[in-house]
Amino acid sequence: MLVNDKSYQTVWMEGNSVFMIQQNLLPFEFKIHECKTYWDTCMAITDMIVRGAGAIGAAAGFAMAQAFMASSSKEKAVMIREARTDIENTRPTARNLFYAVDRVYQAGLNSPESALVEAQKVAQEDMTFSKAIGVYGSELIGKKANILTHCNAGWLAFVDYGTALAPVYLAKRQGKDVFVYVDETRPRSQGGRLTAWELKNDGVPHVIIPDNAAASLMAQGKIDMVITGADRIAANGDTANKIGTFDRAILAKEFGVPFYIAAPTSTFDMSCRTGKDITIEERSEDEVLYQTGPDDNGNLVKVRVCSPGSRALNPAFDVTPAKYITGIITEKGIIKAHPQSVKKVMGK
Repeated sequence: MLVNDKSYQTVWMEGNSVFMIQQNLLPFEFKIHECKTYWDTCMAITDMIVRGAGAIGAAAGFAMAQAFMASSSKEKAVMIREARTDIENTRPTARNLFYAVDRVYQAGLNSPESALVEAQKVAQEDMTFSKAIGVYGSELIGKKANILTHCNAGWLAFVDYGTALAPVYLAKRQGKDVFVYVDETRPRSQGGRLTAWELKNDGVPHVIIPDNAAASLMAQGKIDMVITGADRIAANGDTANKIGTFDRAILAKEFGVPFYIAAPTSTFDMSCRTGKDITIEERSEDEVLYQTGPDDNGNLVKVRVCSPGSRALNPAFDVTPAKYITGIITEKGIIKAHPQSVKKVMGK
């Protein structure tokens, strides 16, 4: 994607360093963050400097490659195993992270150079798959469409192109009249901060709405379809995504609005029989209790917005049962959220 007329990926690797767009500064400041060690990259994933299923996967793969390149021959095996554990503990719900780490780890057993090649391959595939998702997904969008999305599954969430927003970007380029309703997606406001920034940057008409406005808009017939991303998809089609996605699916079912998940097959986890087997990440309560934004001088400040002394619960994801999902848009085509369809697309 272009930012200030320059092409960027969300995350990439040069030499021994991993570079990434510092997403927790957006949309107020655009800055590139450098991670010189695998541990730096781990911290960037944990702190959500980089976030989103595909971008997390690519960053995790690069972190695994960094660990191989930094390990000494004497204690290599021990260090590599410890590094793998560290990386996998950063974000437990994101399937792409484990998928990428395993691929790079297996390649790295041959040589550090093989680990780096495999990490770059994972990142390249992420872009290729996202682009294909855009092609298949755009076929679902008519000449005029109002689309609701939740959280951020655009190019910032992947190495490039994105999943839920990839069809929107392509539809716009095809001359279709698309309009996007952007859930603000509390508590981190990744819709209002990131998705809105992407859409504005690409010239896509949109409006930010409170998370709890979707039902009213659907009841008025103002939303034609919903497209969201996914962080992990179980073998039966149950899908984990940003908290609040389940709500949208229930509403869509009630009002007869098609509800689509857009995700590459690397997000499918055949070891999870149903959504009940998916680990749900619990994040810091501070993300609920505080918000960050610029003061009058443009400095980013953290402000408490909830009652002092109150605690908060912060599950980062919820699981949408397959019965609420109209279809899953993958790089191999659009499938039903059904065990047989999942097995077929995964070649099982």
